[in-house]
Amino acid sequence: MPSGNKGKNRSGGSLSLKTSNKIVRKQLYVKQKKEQGKERHEERHRRRKEEAKDPKLREERLANNIPLTIERKRVWDDVDDDSLGVAVDVAELKRRRLEKEEAEAARLADGITEEDKEKDDDADSMLDSDEEGGDDDEDAEERIERLRQERAQRKPSIAPSTTSTNLDMTPDSLTRQFPNLFNEEPPVDPKILVTTHLNGTIHKEAEDIAAIFPNSTYIKRSAHAYGHKYSVREIAKFAKNRGYTILMIVGEDLKKPSSLTVIHLNGEDVPPGPSLTYTIRNYLPGKALLGHGNPTNHYPELLLNGFKTPLGILAAKSMHTMFPPRPELSGRQVVTLHNQRDYIFFRRHRYVFREARATEKNVVTAEGKEMEGMQGIRAGLQEIGPRFTLKLRRVDKGIGRAGSEGEDALKWEWKAKMEKVRTRFNL
Repeated sequence: MPSGNKGKNRSGGSLSLKTSNKIVRKQLYVKQKKEQGKERHEERHRRRKEEAKDPKLREERLANNIPLTIERKRVWDDVDDDSLGVAVDVAELKRRRLEKEEAEAARLADGITEEDKEKDDDADSMLDSDEEGGDDDEDAEERIERLRQERAQRKPSIAPSTTSTNLDMTPDSLTRQFPNLFNEEPPVDPKILVTTHLNGTIHKEAEDIAAIFPNSTYIKRSAHAYGHKYSVREIAKFAKNRGYTILMIVGEDLKKPSSLTVIHLNGEDVPPGPSLTYTIRNYLPGKALLGHGNPTNHYPELLLNGFKTPLGILAAKSMHTMFPPRPELSGRQVVTLHNQRDYIFFRRHRYVFREARATEKNVVTAEGKEMEGMQGIRAGLQEIGPRFTLKLRRVDKGIGRAGSEGEDALKWEWKAKMEKVRTRFNL
């Protein structure tokens, strides 16, 4: 006869999963969870006491417990090229080139070249050449050691240690392709014309986007049955003759903003371009944000984060020209364009500095140490909006796809195969 105790308490770690009685299984599961929580609590308490005695243990634990995210797994193209579409860190590439130039200059200055060695060997006797060769080896070792020490004292990268974008790292290839965008002339105050596609219906959203950029004007673009349907090139010519520096076209899909085209008109006697086309995702107006603030007419501060490749530098420079170079700090407004995994997150906030509450900790650096001069001070943020996400799709030489001519009309275009490797990014 089958045993009547079948399915009851059995030995094993997963006892709660083998018990047939539902009530008993629930009780055993709760008991196991309590025991596991108690073990974790005791382990944390023991570790806290040990780290209080020896702070180095905590530093070692935090150094080893860094999460391995996709950003940390990011791969770069192993090429000495800084053209568009190449995934290289501009700062790291420039650092490698500087180190190579320094090493070459040191070898030329010290005269330790192969030709000099051959000349010394031919001119001197065998004994003298051996002695001088030994001296040259010692001098070379000393120079190499000195260069190694100087390199160790220098920072690993000439770019800032934070995620902010350094536009001084612009490669020469971008300067040659876009001389109107990358030049040494002082930046001018932008004047932006914002419009929509034909028969646009998102006038309120387009006005909100136009309000982000100072010195901008929004003009409705409708196609009346008896009116002239102006093309983008005609609008660009109209705007350039009236002193506008940038033409911005907002596209829509299902009565929501879906695309954004930025056309740089440049100065007189200079053809317009380049044109950068983005897609807009997750658009959220400012009024839909909980506890939102109201914008003012002050020039905002601009933060550009995470743009590292030549294509990223181009996108960052394009956005940099949309805002005046002299922000008005009294307005306490800041616009953030944060690039992460080729998605550009747009946020606009108002900040205020206040005293830290008793329950708040002091501001710490990236290494976890308290920042000097910031004890007892905290920054409060209030989002103004709107909030949306951009993704760069194409870069054209002239006015969009139709207005660009020549073999190099299309500078860069996003393709689906570019995201086949999840750890390689274009910006």
